[in-house]
Amino acid sequence: MKFWLLALAGLTLLRLLLAATIPLSPDETYYWLWSVHPQPGYYDHPPMVAYWIRAGTALFGNTPLGVRLLGPLAAALGSVLLWDAGEHFLPNRQAGLVAAALFNATLILGVGAIIMTPDTPLVFFWTAALAALGRLQAGRDARWWLAAGAAAGAALLSKYTGLILAAGIFLWLVSRRQGRGELLKPWPWAGAALAAAIFAPDFYWNATHGWVSFVKQGSRVDGFDLARAAGFLAELLGGQAALVTPLAGCLAIAGLWRLRHDTSPSAKLLLWLTILPAAIFLEHTLTGRVQANWPAIALPAAFLAAGSLPEPLVKRWLRPALGLGFGLTILAYAQAIAAPFPIPAAQDPVALQLTGWQGWADETAAQKPAFLTSDEYALAAELAFHTPPGTIVAGFDTRWHYFNLQPAGIPTGQYGILVTRRTDTPCPVQLGTVTRSRGGAIIAQYKLCRFAAIRGMVLLPHP
Repeated sequence: MKFWLLALAGLTLLRLLLAATIPLSPDETYYWLWSVHPQPGYYDHPPMVAYWIRAGTALFGNTPLGVRLLGPLAAALGSVLLWDAGEHFLPNRQAGLVAAALFNATLILGVGAIIMTPDTPLVFFWTAALAALGRLQAGRDARWWLAAGAAAGAALLSKYTGLILAAGIFLWLVSRRQGRGELLKPWPWAGAALAAAIFAPDFYWNATHGWVSFVKQGSRVDGFDLARAAGFLAELLGGQAALVTPLAGCLAIAGLWRLRHDTSPSAKLLLWLTILPAAIFLEHTLTGRVQANWPAIALPAAFLAAGSLPEPLVKRWLRPALGLGFGLTILAYAQAIAAPFPIPAAQDPVALQLTGWQGWADETAAQKPAFLTSDEYALAAELAFHTPPGTIVAGFDTRWHYFNLQPAGIPTGQYGILVTRRTDTPCPVQLGTVTRSRGGAIIAQYKLCRFAAIRGMVLLPHP
């Protein structure tokens, strides 16, 4: 056990170093803007990611490490909680150790532990709820319902898919005779009330803002089309094979298959917390795209199921699975830092998200406009984070009106520059272009359009 704790500590230090070194992605700079103005809710998601970033920047300033600080730490603590869950759900099998090792070897956690998104706190609190339920099953101390409820509420305050956790627990209870008996006692309801109380600020914020984020997240459907649905399904399966890595995924599937005839409460809970999110995301492919990171919530329970496999099978395949997973993760880290692989910059997913933003912002600010803006929220956030203080960066998109931001104070009709990459954006007067590049290779090119200030523009803060 000491070896594994030392390995986890070393891995955490590596992730902290990478978090401090790798430039912020557009979404991260957008969430950083949230943290500058903490609110109970936002246009896109609940506020937990903003609170985490605010805590990190309070310690390390408005830097990549400050924005991402809690990500590697949460991955480390979450690994311990997953180990603890395995010790109580499946005792004497080292299921928790197997699950934690496999989860850390996936690309989805290897990248997710460094890049700060709402999924980072979501997966952590989901795992914490699983650990609390494991202790509840092992010790029969009903007070663990309160810990599970608090974790479930925090998961829902991280991302609305946290509701799947509450639904899975409820279905686990009502699908068993013993579980239905539990619902006649006050403790599960006390846990649910605590979860509701933790989530209540976001609910209230939505109630006073036209239910905007509920509507936004609930409208991610494009209508059924067989060809598109097949494409979405292929994307989902291919994305999971890459991010979970093939051997780890096969061990998880084998473990779940083995548990299907296990009648113990622990096995049933692991199945519900894996199959329910998987079914929901598979159904979603009928009408819309499932982002590759969404199914991460199913992995803690799925990898605990892998730990239930017979010991000889685990011993045979665990090391190859870990070797493949960590090997792919190291390659991804190397590409983010030094780009050693000859992938064209414009087609490199790492470069598209992480590379060249500072030079791009400096080149844009060198135009010395009266103000800068963008019709893409992520570009506006990158401009706000990277351009020098004194550069006026303004937002006019509807989403900015749901922030407590100061008016930009720009006279209506005054001309500035709008930065865009969209082909459908009107640009009657193009002032030039600006490129984002890596080592001289162009990643993307953006139009600089003359733009007249409109009413309601707000000022986006700088670090």
